[in-house]
Amino acid sequence: MSLKTIKYEGKEVPADGTGVVELDPWLGPFKDDLRRRFTKADEWITKLNAHEGGLEKFSRGYENFGINVLPNGDITYREWAPNAINASFVGEFNNWDRNANRMVKNDFGVWETVVPAVNGQSAVPHNSKIKIALEIPGGEVLYRIPAWIKRVTQDLSISPIYDAVFWNPKEKYVFKNPRPEKPKSARVYEAHVGISTTEYRVGTYKEFTANILPRIKKLGYNVIQLMAIQEHAYYASFGYQVTSFFAASSRYGTPEELMELIDTAHGLGIVVLLDIVHSHACKNTEDGLNMFDGSDHLYFHEGGKGRHELWDSRLFNYGHHEVMRFLLSNLRFYMEEYMFDGFRFDGVTSILYTHHGIGTGFSGGYHEYFGSNVDEEGIVYLMLANEMLHNVYPKSLTIAEDVSGMPALCLPLALGGVGFDYRLAMAIPDMWIKLLKEKKDDDWDMANICWILINRRHQEKTIAYAESHDQALVGDKTLMFWLCDKEMYTHMSTLTDFTPIIERGLGLHKMIRLLTHALGGEGYLNFEGNEFGHPEWLDFPRAGNNNSFHYARRQFNLPDDHLLRYKFLNEFDSAMQNTEGKYGWLHSPQAYISLKNESDKVIVFERAGLLWIFNFHPTNSFADYRVGVEKAGTYRIVLNTDRPEFGGLNRIDESTKFFTTDFPWNGRNNFTQVYVPTRTAIVLALEE
Repeated sequence: MSLKTIKYEGKEVPADGTGVVELDPWLGPFKDDLRRRFTKADEWITKLNAHEGGLEKFSRGYENFGINVLPNGDITYREWAPNAINASFVGEFNNWDRNANRMVKNDFGVWETVVPAVNGQSAVPHNSKIKIALEIPGGEVLYRIPAWIKRVTQDLSISPIYDAVFWNPKEKYVFKNPRPEKPKSARVYEAHVGISTTEYRVGTYKEFTANILPRIKKLGYNVIQLMAIQEHAYYASFGYQVTSFFAASSRYGTPEELMELIDTAHGLGIVVLLDIVHSHACKNTEDGLNMFDGSDHLYFHEGGKGRHELWDSRLFNYGHHEVMRFLLSNLRFYMEEYMFDGFRFDGVTSILYTHHGIGTGFSGGYHEYFGSNVDEEGIVYLMLANEMLHNVYPKSLTIAEDVSGMPALCLPLALGGVGFDYRLAMAIPDMWIKLLKEKKDDDWDMANICWILINRRHQEKTIAYAESHDQALVGDKTLMFWLCDKEMYTHMSTLTDFTPIIERGLGLHKMIRLLTHALGGEGYLNFEGNEFGHPEWLDFPRAGNNNSFHYARRQFNLPDDHLLRYKFLNEFDSAMQNTEGKYGWLHSPQAYISLKNESDKVIVFERAGLLWIFNFHPTNSFADYRVGVEKAGTYRIVLNTDRPEFGGLNRIDESTKFFTTDFPWNGRNNFTQVYVPTRTAIVLALEE
């Protein structure tokens, strides 16, 4: 029998999950593993087609589970809790009477009740408190927040434990703007609504819409990655200890205000991604999923297998039918109800491996990506999640946060891939921090910097970044803080001396970002505030800092102050993003690097028809520096880190025309000569 094949980019490849081997021959010895993963995903799809109406219908579980209002005003409530022996829907609407709205259990452990409408109106008032009361073997009654609840609120003056509320406003939000097209180049602005204020408090959705969206648009980013949206009981967890998966955090406002934020972003042409946490769940019982029906193994694995020892949280059982329904429906819910455009999946390494990345270094050896260390149920969940999202929403965009470098993570399921659009280049920020911490500027290795930036898997798209929220957190330092340290407190005013430390800090901050942007991937990410060199670190209110908001806010007043040097970095970041918007280097083929000169500390390359020259030398400037370029013609400067509005010293005449000479140089057919001052970068384009 001949092997079935599919066409991929003009080539016939096997249709059994081993198509990825055609792109990466190193995967050859692992064909059986690839086939097995693919077969498991295919079996799920076949099963769902037969019994659940396919992935499309299965992922709309929120229409059936949880609390739903029918057109006639009746309310249905369904909850999976097989360990319970009795269940009741209780709340302020029935004075918490367990006998008033008893639930009936089906053969699959799902409890159901209908609350009839009164005069055509729902009998449960909007914004009233509700719970499910579950009697478990032994007679104990557990009061739980419904697993599929869409709104929970917290009153810290009474208790840190969340209350479930029935959210059914008369006025439904109506979206005005269509989803933007999927960007060819992803320029991602990573943001957290709560810290997006200069004040000592939690910021709101409405403030983000009014104050931060226009900034992001002006800076030139076209994707926003929103953190800490799924409800989390502990603010200081940065949103990574989720308690209610379907509830958008009430700390920042109402669901309608979040919808307005996303709708407004769409009107600006900006795609909005949700930082989704499906790698683990908060271990809270009273306002989380843990021990929901009194059993240890409802949504999670039992015992040690279901616990993450570093995160102190619960781990999902991805192989279970109802867990798969819950998680896939969670993705679908945010796409449908809130009009998110996709997801950045947090903690993918934990999903992919049974060791969850704990105490494991990844050398890049392919044996690390297969065998008993791999959680194939986790991989299959991610395959189905990406398959569902990309089939139902062709414009959707997914990003994987994985430190391991799992091959085929960003290739389609049809080839045997996991199906993400992008992966995060997590080695790049580590390299920059290591250089600043451990090496003198004279000892920077140009070849190694270039290698780390371009070392990525063939045909798998990568999002590069110099630093993200991880580097901003307390205990670490941002690049600007590593560069300037205590002088950030004394010499960021334009009225103070332009000291060597500040000159170096501004220069390298721009160069590091530009080089990462240009060489590092097919997308670029920045954490809010870091574009202008935000001082200090990020630390949420907690017992260890007397619940202070001092470090839990982003000081956007700094780049707006014309007497402070932060404005220079802000202006440069905007120029960099908008120049990419014009020339599109992120969606162009990888750069051709023609020079990595260790003694001069110069890097030269071409990408997207642009010629890039970086001089990292701490003291030497070079006049008439000869650089190779493939395409002949007249070149002009389109970006220059030394402009005065970027905090530079204005040493470069931008009216200069650069003519090429027909003579091979550094492996290119032509050369031109440029002036590159110390710690500057210039980008040249052919005259239009």
